[in-house]
Amino acid sequence: MSELLKISLPDGSVREMPQGSTPADVAAAIGPGLAKAALAARIDGELVDLSRPFSGDASLALITSRDEAEALDLARHDYAHVLAEAVQALFPRTQITFGPSTDDGFYYDFAPAERPFTEEDLPAIEAEMRRIIAADKPLRREVWSREQLISRWQQQGERFKAEWAAELPEGEELTVYWSGDDWLDMCRGPHLPSTGKLDPAAFKLTRVSGAYWRGDQKNAMLSRIYGTGWLNKKQLDAHLTRLEEAAKRDHRKLGAEMDLFHLQQEAHGSVFWHPKGYKVWRELEAYMRRAIDGAGYREVKTPQVMDARQWEQSGHWGKYRENMFVIPDEVPNTEDEGPIVSNDAQWMALKPMNCPAHVLIFRQGIKSYRDLPLRFYENGCCHRNEPHGALHGLMRVRQFTQDDAHIFCREDQIVAEVRAFCELADRIYKDFGFTYAIKLALRPEKRFGSDAQWDQAEAELRNAVAEAGLATPEYGWEELPGEGAFYAPKLEWHLTDAIGRTWQVGTIQSDRVLPERLDASYVAEDGERHRPVMLHRAIFGSYERFIGILIEHFAGKLPVWLAPVQAVVATIVSDADGYAQDVAAQLAAAGIRVETDLRNEKINYKVREHSLQKVPHLLVVGKREADEGTVAIRTLGEERQKFVPLAEAIALLKAEATPPDLR
Repeated sequence: MSELLKISLPDGSVREMPQGSTPADVAAAIGPGLAKAALAARIDGELVDLSRPFSGDASLALITSRDEAEALDLARHDYAHVLAEAVQALFPRTQITFGPSTDDGFYYDFAPAERPFTEEDLPAIEAEMRRIIAADKPLRREVWSREQLISRWQQQGERFKAEWAAELPEGEELTVYWSGDDWLDMCRGPHLPSTGKLDPAAFKLTRVSGAYWRGDQKNAMLSRIYGTGWLNKKQLDAHLTRLEEAAKRDHRKLGAEMDLFHLQQEAHGSVFWHPKGYKVWRELEAYMRRAIDGAGYREVKTPQVMDARQWEQSGHWGKYRENMFVIPDEVPNTEDEGPIVSNDAQWMALKPMNCPAHVLIFRQGIKSYRDLPLRFYENGCCHRNEPHGALHGLMRVRQFTQDDAHIFCREDQIVAEVRAFCELADRIYKDFGFTYAIKLALRPEKRFGSDAQWDQAEAELRNAVAEAGLATPEYGWEELPGEGAFYAPKLEWHLTDAIGRTWQVGTIQSDRVLPERLDASYVAEDGERHRPVMLHRAIFGSYERFIGILIEHFAGKLPVWLAPVQAVVATIVSDADGYAQDVAAQLAAAGIRVETDLRNEKINYKVREHSLQKVPHLLVVGKREADEGTVAIRTLGEERQKFVPLAEAIALLKAEATPPDLR
């Protein structure tokens, strides 16, 4: 009789199981309810199919729908495979490529036999997907050789899959998954036990787009079908409601309606700020300057274009060159037929970040330990050559301005400086009404610096957050392995907006690498030169993106202190024009951004138009208000208007128009 396997469960108990047993067998041994609910398993920490046999004694955790993150990722992966199977059932000569899960669903790329897919194809594909789910087809894993895979795909006319299989390393365990007995795809897995574990009412195909094979525009154009997938219909409905609300809040749509900014091909990836939009920018800039002045920062301004040798020395040339805008140091005479420039040392680049320039300022003159910490701040304009397809309104641009600062400090000052920054960021985010989570991004696989340096830097960030009282579940504290920058670990602030979306904005990074690479030093108390530690930090992240987030968070109804126009004085009759102008003059004298609307239009028309512009307050005046020295205030989002004396209205608006840090 073979020796029984000892399977350790999360509750500390141990199950003895026969050789060849699987996680599904353990679930069945515990009870029929768990056997039905189980979706996948973790064996010694590795996520696997329920049908994967144990290779020996092991620890086991069964995955059910209560493990929402893992269950969702499994379901979305399976929805992608069901999508591919459905498409090939309806369009038999279609070639399949790849289809991953995404943050809210899945997609799959296809090479159609005849024509690209369109939105009109989606209902029929959805119906076929539901048929496959209802068939409850078992999803079965097999290990194949590379030669088997290549042969299979070539026989099936799947040239994209055959090309990929031919590049897989020899000797690697390669797996395919069967859906029933008649359709397969190569995949690492894991998968749910069967298609019937998916909820046929919990997915929806959303759109079709073009995509290049392997993301390279030199390759064939494919048809990409996107979908959103969830564990149940309630989750799907909630997601679709969020999408509908997000569409209403789209900063590109509201930015046009409010006349804040526009984008166009002549400056692809850069923003044309209109007077109203730039007023929002200037208010944010003034707010941030007051914050950093109060926190002991010194504002600097650095060049836009720097020699390539500087970027090479900093390490950015090797890491970011493909995303940098590069120009020759000297443009040759147009009559010169020789090569323009061939030596990297003769190239210049628009700066993609501000940190090396701040080191160069630090290096001017001898710095003493008594000078530290030095906090350099810059509203620094940067350029990054983002792909066209990645650009998205204000959220991802090629030219952007960071609220960037670098703190040069001694080793013994790090924790105090990071803690002070945490407290500053907390105050600023609360001024805008945001809640947030703090996450610590740890060392990536490819990095500069020793393990000892990384151990120390990560510990310092942990300690600072703990001292600030923010390393708690209330603040969503979490550690993210492998997500730090190549030169430093970082703390990240993830804001939650009004409809539950999260946005990663603020960061602080503890960096010992760049001061070493750029030869920054100070004279310590012992009379010797030492390297400072460089803390990279930002709160808004970039002005462009933060404004986009604010527009969507507030659905365009910005706080009065940020609104480009805080009040409009509108007349009911032309007899009140003179009084309206006097009201506007008194409001302007009180520091309120005000306009008048004296057009010969009905008041309801004016109300609708200024509501679309998201003006916080509309002050309506007619002959009676002119005679009595009053105004009728219509506040955005409120149905009733209130009649108040002009002096009271001015005091009310002045209080709301005062930035939160000045109240």
